[in-house]
Amino acid sequence: MIEKINENLDLVKSFSTESKEEVETFRIKYLGKKGVLNDFFAAFKTVPPSEKKAYGQALNSLKTAVTEKVKALQSNLEDQTAVGSYGDLSRPGFPIELGSRHPLSLVKNRIVDIFAQIGFNISEGPEIEDDWHNFTALNLPEYHPARDMQDTFFIQTNPDILLRTHTSSVQVRYMEDNEPPIRTISPGRVFRNEAISARSHCIFHQVEGLYIDKNVSFADLKQTLLYFTKSLFGKSKIRLRPSYFPFTEPSAEVDIYWGLETETDYRITKGTGWLEIMGCGMVDPNVLKNCNIDPEEYSGYAFGMGIERITMLLYQIGDIRLFFENDVRFLSQFKSGV
Repeated sequence: MIEKINENLDLVKSFSTESKEEVETFRIKYLGKKGVLNDFFAAFKTVPPSEKKAYGQALNSLKTAVTEKVKALQSNLEDQTAVGSYGDLSRPGFPIELGSRHPLSLVKNRIVDIFAQIGFNISEGPEIEDDWHNFTALNLPEYHPARDMQDTFFIQTNPDILLRTHTSSVQVRYMEDNEPPIRTISPGRVFRNEAISARSHCIFHQVEGLYIDKNVSFADLKQTLLYFTKSLFGKSKIRLRPSYFPFTEPSAEVDIYWGLETETDYRITKGTGWLEIMGCGMVDPNVLKNCNIDPEEYSGYAFGMGIERITMLLYQIGDIRLFFENDVRFLSQFKSGV
């Protein structure tokens, strides 16, 4: 009996194959319920007592050899399958896909670059503001009716601490800390207590510009805006309509002539060809006084635009809520690199 076990041990050691089916047949032959090992274990009771120890050792050696042989063959076949399925595993992996910039960041960077070319620097300020910088210094004293135009988020019922409603507060801080000439733009996030819809949101972004120097005129403002619209939109026709802002006088709304070449042009301009893009005006002398700048010596202009509105125009996006939903399907449509 021991000789038969040793014969099978030699067969197991010499067995080799590259077929999964043959490996499985080999496993069943030795390790199955009706396999060779079970037969040898069943015959153990017929072995003379003097040979039981040697028989048991030989049988255990056979079982170990079979188990290791099956594992080795199966592992080898799995490695070959992996190489066949995936090719040369020593090759470099696929490059990691780069993310894309948010469309608001793309447009903000373009606007910043355009104004940087004519000498405007960037100024930033806190999003949590006090009443003075957000309202009072901008010719909006307490109980001024124009405050109703900007529904405000206040912090813990403190009427003096709030989320800024415009980046004009950054301009106030900049004028307080810097002497003219001043030429700066202030991009940033602002907050207003408005209902969220396809056309409005309680969070949005602005870029506001400010230029303070001696003998600054409305003509300087118009030329700056014309340069901007040509650079960003490729449009060379603008108009300024009289308007009202508490911190500028005179004030105006800026329209560009978008044209009426397509059905989309008719839809977004309501058949007029004109689109409003921003507000502007000459800085009110009271604002200059509040920031310790002599209005008798200096004058200036200011302008401001919503980045969401500009982005929706440039990319023909119909719903402002898409900017805040972090939908990868939407964001991946915009190229990085700006």
